[in-house]
Amino acid sequence: MTRESILNFSQSKAEPKWLQERRLAAFDKIDDLDLPKIERVKFRRWNLGDGTISESPVSANVPDFTAVGDNPKLVQLGTQTVLESLPAALAEQGVVFTDFHSALEEIPQIVEKHFATALKFDEDKLAAYHTAYFNSGAVLYVPDNVEVDLPIEGIFLQDSTSDVPFNKHILIIAGRNAKVSYLERFETIGEGDVKTSANIAVEVLAQDGSQVKFSAIDRLGEHLTTYISRRGRLGNDASIDWALGVMNEGNVIADFDSDLIGNGSHAELKVVAASSGRQVQGIDTRVTNYGNNSVGHILQHGVILERGTLTFNGIGHIIKGAKGADAQQESRVLMLSDKARSDANPILLIDENEVTAGHAASIGQVDPEDMYYLMSRGIDKETAERLVIRGFLGTVITEIPIKAVRDEMIAVLDEKLDKR
Repeated sequence: MTRESILNFSQSKAEPKWLQERRLAAFDKIDDLDLPKIERVKFRRWNLGDGTISESPVSANVPDFTAVGDNPKLVQLGTQTVLESLPAALAEQGVVFTDFHSALEEIPQIVEKHFATALKFDEDKLAAYHTAYFNSGAVLYVPDNVEVDLPIEGIFLQDSTSDVPFNKHILIIAGRNAKVSYLERFETIGEGDVKTSANIAVEVLAQDGSQVKFSAIDRLGEHLTTYISRRGRLGNDASIDWALGVMNEGNVIADFDSDLIGNGSHAELKVVAASSGRQVQGIDTRVTNYGNNSVGHILQHGVILERGTLTFNGIGHIIKGAKGADAQQESRVLMLSDKARSDANPILLIDENEVTAGHAASIGQVDPEDMYYLMSRGIDKETAERLVIRGFLGTVITEIPIKAVRDEMIAVLDEKLDKR
């Protein structure tokens, strides 16, 4: 890990001076900062970065995109952009959806103003490492008062034969009274077994009055050790509806945060997760109410197969002065093996009196009566178990606003069940 390697990479990408200085300042902080605290998850010995920064070589594993839909789309394989599609009508309205370094040329002042607004590099060691070492990413910018009817899709593929760290920075900016629906996929492709790491940060900045629907399906492979942070920052009367499917195969720690800065801001966080094999997944989902009458709701459901481990930490924090705020959370885990491990930890931090807050948490196994009922009607055990799981997760999946995402989450879950 050297300052020179970071500076050389930054110069090779012709990054502006402000970003070079931000990278180097973050590098200088790495050794002084602690790792983020994910309650009841031990990850200090995980490989979460080897201190290298480079570009991916052109891969032979590029999928066929001849049958892609007409919606706006950006596809990256490693650090390389392999497809970029934005209708002319949206470009004429000022919408930008491109790779991170192209955005630095197209809308430099906007990127400089908003970069690292929701995720500060001095928060913890992994945030500093990310700022110093991210090697690719994307920017979506929707100007004030622009409504995008088609869902915008970002597909970020990790090549299982590559040892280049998968370090992405995704920046989404919704201007005042803008409206946009965004679908994100992180997925490992290929049959390789190269072990490497991922450090991913996604910032969603919802300006006053904007509405963002954010859906994601994470399908990173078993040989990838991942830290992923998704952060939302909301202005007055802004809203973000998060629908997140955490369906990875490797060890993952995740931090999903919404800062309700503005009065009347609203965040709904819906998380579906599945752990299998011997993988460990630790998920912190946090809502912090700063604004008056701000609303933050967390709904998390997960299933654990075999020897998997899944931890949900739901954190609601109402800051002093956030009168009329509402913070609610529900975390439930279904264990399908007596060798599985799970925690569902509700945490409420209330610093104001005139508020509403509540939580619910549960961990359990498949109800034998449900299984008996289904099997008594001629359904085999495997199918009965699958129906119970779908019913358990369905309360979250049905809340996802895009049907294609709902169907894909179910398909991914079925794949995990088939691998047992």
